[in-house]
Amino acid sequence: MFNNLSQSLSRVIKTMRGQARLTEENTKEMLREIRIALLEADVALPVVRELIARIKTKAMNQEVIGNLNPGQALVGIVQDELTEIIGGSLSRKEREINLASQPPAIVLLAGLQGAGKTTSAGKLAHHLTKELKKKVLTVSTDVYRPAAADQLKVITEQAGADNFPMDAALKPLGIVREALDHAKRHFYDVLIVDTAGRLSIDEAMMQEVADLHAYLNPVETMFVADSMLGQTAVQAAEAFNEKLPLTGVILTKLDGDSRGGAALSVTYRIGKPIKYVGVSEKIDGLEPFNPEGMASRILGMGDIVSLVKDVQKAIDVEETKKLAEKLNKGDRFDLNDFKAQLAQMKNMGSFSGLLEKLPGQFAEAASKLNDEDAHKALARTEGIINSMTPLERRKPELIKASRKRRIAAGAGVPIQEVNRMLKQFEQTQTMMKSMKKGGMAKMMRALGGLGGRFGGGFGGGFGGFGGFGR
Repeated sequence: MFNNLSQSLSRVIKTMRGQARLTEENTKEMLREIRIALLEADVALPVVRELIARIKTKAMNQEVIGNLNPGQALVGIVQDELTEIIGGSLSRKEREINLASQPPAIVLLAGLQGAGKTTSAGKLAHHLTKELKKKVLTVSTDVYRPAAADQLKVITEQAGADNFPMDAALKPLGIVREALDHAKRHFYDVLIVDTAGRLSIDEAMMQEVADLHAYLNPVETMFVADSMLGQTAVQAAEAFNEKLPLTGVILTKLDGDSRGGAALSVTYRIGKPIKYVGVSEKIDGLEPFNPEGMASRILGMGDIVSLVKDVQKAIDVEETKKLAEKLNKGDRFDLNDFKAQLAQMKNMGSFSGLLEKLPGQFAEAASKLNDEDAHKALARTEGIINSMTPLERRKPELIKASRKRRIAAGAGVPIQEVNRMLKQFEQTQTMMKSMKKGGMAKMMRALGGLGGRFGGGFGGGFGGFGGFGR
């Protein structure tokens, strides 16, 4: 998202070097670049005007401090104002989900059909179950599309939560009445209600959601907005906000090919915080919204805090601890260990999504990364290791020419791929030897660093080896 804005800022920073202060003249071009990039990103015109006016007011005649040049100083101002406009002025408590009510705390999700309500309901159930340790029940009131109820049941089971089966013979109010009674009798902490949607704003749908809200009196009423729709999503949010007392927004599909204007527009236009963003199709692909991190990513500075959380979630700490203990005892890092690391890498999901949270050139490189190719490379490597005997995995030095031919045939790959994989393993083995005295901390960094090996060659910043699966 917002590549044009990031690139525009980078260009102007270079042209403003050597000047002592920010003036109307030297900020004019940069403000023009920002305005064009925001409009191209489908940000609402009133938001663009407000943001440009605030940046200009704050920047005029500001002295450049220390080693900063005017371009860098202006980027700092832009970052502050971007953060403010997308929710940075709100307290952390206002941005977090509110579950402070007599159990069950009721969360009502509303939005247009196709925005990702049902998927978001399951992902939210996963977040509340795994991260906040809540006992969660979900229910669908979409009597018009029984498949939506089936989808919610499946994704809720994946989330490790419970689903209340929808009786399609009942009206939506009858369904939530039974679900709420069940939630109370079985001591659930949270009840998530997934409502029906339409392809466009529909008076009957709006009244149905309003009636559900009046009966349930939910502690959270969140609008689910599809970021791919840009201003259409913002207009829908305004319509729902007029009918319902919304408490927040879930912005979905931020991992898609969207211009992202909704992320900058929705909070400003309806005055409600973005509470969660959908960042992948996986069950754990819902994150609490961080305005500071989003503003940094927009400006090409990365979102390192979110990146670290992603890697920590993907890495199995217990398995990593066992590996550290094994190496500390003097045992060798073998191909079984290497395979276990590959499995942890697969849990990281989208490599490009992770790398986009890195600053500058790494995020740019991520845009060229093909996740499908990277995961295919992982699968081929696992296939090669699976074609080995248990003895060969424990003692890779036994693998000579004849064994390589057999392994290549078993995995269905050229013998060159077996050679390449063994070379990569030897490099990893050498690295693990150097980590021997570092314990868990170094081991965690090493495992996180494996991402670059399958990412097409990102040396340095993500620990990359480069080129695996090329």
